[in-house]
Amino acid sequence: MSTPVEPSTSSPFQHEAVDRDAAPQFVLPLVVRIERDAPPGRTDALETAARAVLTLLADERSTAEDGEWAQAVRDWQDARIRKVVRRARGAEWRRAEALPGITVTGDAAEVRVYPPVPLDGWPKDLARLQVSGTELDDPAPPALPEPGAPVLWMNPGVAMSAGKAMAQAGHGAQLAWWELSQAQRAAWAADGFRLAVRTAAPAGWTRLTESGLPVVRDAGFTEIAPGSCTVVADHPALRP
Repeated sequence: MSTPVEPSTSSPFQHEAVDRDAAPQFVLPLVVRIERDAPPGRTDALETAARAVLTLLADERSTAEDGEWAQAVRDWQDARIRKVVRRARGAEWRRAEALPGITVTGDAAEVRVYPPVPLDGWPKDLARLQVSGTELDDPAPPALPEPGAPVLWMNPGVAMSAGKAMAQAGHGAQLAWWELSQAQRAAWAADGFRLAVRTAAPAGWTRLTESGLPVVRDAGFTEIAPGSCTVVADHPALRP
């Protein structure tokens, strides 16, 4: 679940794309809690995952020069931006919560995000968790986004598991974060990273991808074809 992104003036990338491929690869782990008798709704899980990514990016442990997670975050962002979502329940979730990270809650969803780890260096209590089995449904169609809320628009023509879609929503939130000024980031954080994840109308998808807003293009390592546009990050501050 990785996303190739072209460098920009606001991007943290230090190398050109070819160098990012050669750099040591890291991954941002996310774990969603899915109890058998009380799974979260799909949209709730997607929105919570996106807010979890933003919460880690804004955390002082990631942003301070000498922050506990700062070097790992820099190394991760200087290579390919990979995110992997795994699921946990019961004792698995309790072990996952004991590891350094941040738990973000939604209406019912709980997602824990961790500082980046080497691609082949997952903590054992996370490595043993399953990637598959994150199929989730919405109990009812999601409501319209709140006025003024950033919206992560999902491609209506690309089918993804909930875990894959959670990673893509996190990518979209991260692209928007990179494009915002420090003041705009602070305002979003103060608003609790309010956002919505919705599937775009088929008739409007092309217009969204051509609007100048940040677009996630997946590397195609899992589930979907390389280069697929999966998310458009529609933050009000970024609209042309």
